[in-house]
Amino acid sequence: MTTQSLTDQAVALHRSGDLPEAERLYRAALAADPRDFTARHLLGVILAQQGRGEDALGEIAKALTLRPDDADALLNHANVLKTLGRESEALAGFTRALAARPGWPQALNNRGTVLQSLGRFDAALADYDAALAAQADYVEALNNRGSVLQDLKRPAEALAAYDRALRLAPNYAAAFNNRGSALLDLRRFGDALGCFDRALSLRPGDAQSFNNRGNALQGLMRYDEAVASYDRALALRPDYPEAQSNRGGALQQLKRHEEALDSFERAGGQPHAFGGAAMAALNLCDWDRTLRIGAQMPARIAAREAVPPWVLLGYSGDEALQLQCARNVIQTRFPQLPPAMATGRYAHDKIRLAYISSDFVHHPVAAQIVQLIETHDRSRFQVLGISTGPDDGSGQRRRLMAAFDKFHDVKEQNPRIIAQLVRQLEVDVLVDLNGHTQGDNFDVLAHRPAPVQATWLGYAGTTGAPFIDYLIADRIVAPDAQRFSEKLAYLPNCFFPTDTGNVIGTPPPRVQAGLPEDGFVFCSFNNNWKFTAPVFAIWMRLLDQVPGSVLWLKKPGEAAAQNLQRAAEGLGVDPQRLVFAAGAPLDVHFARHALADLFLDTLPYNAHATACDALWAGLPVLTCKGTAYAGRVAASMLSAAGLPELVTEDAAAYERTALELAHNPARLKGLREKLAGRSSPLFDTPRLARDIEALFSEMLSAKTS
Repeated sequence: MTTQSLTDQAVALHRSGDLPEAERLYRAALAADPRDFTARHLLGVILAQQGRGEDALGEIAKALTLRPDDADALLNHANVLKTLGRESEALAGFTRALAARPGWPQALNNRGTVLQSLGRFDAALADYDAALAAQADYVEALNNRGSVLQDLKRPAEALAAYDRALRLAPNYAAAFNNRGSALLDLRRFGDALGCFDRALSLRPGDAQSFNNRGNALQGLMRYDEAVASYDRALALRPDYPEAQSNRGGALQQLKRHEEALDSFERAGGQPHAFGGAAMAALNLCDWDRTLRIGAQMPARIAAREAVPPWVLLGYSGDEALQLQCARNVIQTRFPQLPPAMATGRYAHDKIRLAYISSDFVHHPVAAQIVQLIETHDRSRFQVLGISTGPDDGSGQRRRLMAAFDKFHDVKEQNPRIIAQLVRQLEVDVLVDLNGHTQGDNFDVLAHRPAPVQATWLGYAGTTGAPFIDYLIADRIVAPDAQRFSEKLAYLPNCFFPTDTGNVIGTPPPRVQAGLPEDGFVFCSFNNNWKFTAPVFAIWMRLLDQVPGSVLWLKKPGEAAAQNLQRAAEGLGVDPQRLVFAAGAPLDVHFARHALADLFLDTLPYNAHATACDALWAGLPVLTCKGTAYAGRVAASMLSAAGLPELVTEDAAAYERTALELAHNPARLKGLREKLAGRSSPLFDTPRLARDIEALFSEMLSAKTS
């Protein structure tokens, strides 16, 4: 048999999919004629198809010594380099293939994929566009074009590219998966879920589609189903760190913190895994682990790792570190800012004031701000609400909707569309109530849809965002302007708004709450993730020195409760002296504060809404002034409430004052009497409304000048 006939038979077998026999015949042809270019080249292709990349590269390189300008061999050589992760060499290889065959759609498309993986998104888009100019029905290039448009944060254009691909190839599973991903970027979670389901009907064993499906379910707040979808992804691909990290996020929402921590730790170096593990450890009161995690944070932040700023507040009161952390996150999310939509102020008779939040639901922020919204001076301000979160149907949301002059529900809308709405409404001052909290609105604010943008209330620290002009605060929580990226807009009293319409019910008997009839009751209704080992040790020393006393806490999860009880026992205190309070309706919750004697605050993150609730209910709060905004909130409240003597400067004074109060019922009674009238600036919402309105007017005046 001649060499040519051996090669022809090998090619036929290769095309039919019989790779082993084709390989045998290619090798036979080469044994007869080592200079058979076709046999050498296609042997390399078969080896690549079999996953034998280095061997493939060697054979195709030998073929190219025979025909250095063969376009097909150049393309295949570059393809193997790409598969081996040798991206710079692959890029040069695709460029050589294009020199041999200018305008070749396949080479342009493949070079585009390498450029995209190298982060050169604009160059990749240019290659995909050139490939499509040469071959308009090239569905793979359309799909890749959509992918790079997502990288460029242009999800609406990406969606159009996927739709074109699917019109040409209605059963293109990868395009359905990517289309769903673009819809996630546009917050159209329900539509995205449909795309992932369609992709899985076409490709049932695709782990990535199961992972993405879980993300869509998380967006729909269907967390149990999301976990199940991530489990399917991990069953198909056990070493899938992204799915592990996403699974941890869903488990965290379900308050299954032990399982969440396990998932985050299995996720390795995924971008959100460290922050997720850090938050899970806080929620578990796993202080050995939080000590190790906290020790890593400064180095990670110095290396510009995107550690969640919200999580850092629970670990550190270092405001310089908090500023760097916030800037890292913003710079990672927004390496380039879009053009500002609004640059100058408008000529309105009334100032158009808009509050934007994802928390206009049954949430502390909604509870704190609603009376202020109702109290704004409508002769000077038009007050708008921009709701980017879900509608939970709660009475709190209904009250907020009625409080605003106009209420815009924009949930699941593209941030750019929301920004365009704000611009069309000609908002003068846009106030962000999220900061670095879940459901943040930075993707909207980055477009600068209002001439003045401020942040307030939802996040106790700097945003690090260059597109936010002001942070509304007071001189106690934020005395050092150098630690903030925003200009500080100071209120004359406490920055924290309250709802003075909250009703206090009738307190139940102590025994009904599981409390001793006569013993002293220390209380801290903070979320347990704010508890730290040093503060807890002080609490245990207080219990030890006040016979018959108990510590009354908000009921945590079972694992956290057990950790707290073990910690108490390790410090020589009977775990039964920790009493856990179950959830209760708001009027009952306010009423039961009367059963406690003294509220003990936390550091580095103070009680915020919980401290305000305690003071409204007439329960004295003892705090230690921290070194950062989040740790100085209770000090601000107590000063505004006329109780500065309950603000201590260090841990020793905090412990000493708590012990003195526990032994001085007359002094405690006097403190309660001071709170009883609720006549302080802390509970004067009309006064706060006039003060903050004056700030908004000053902000606009500064914009004009």
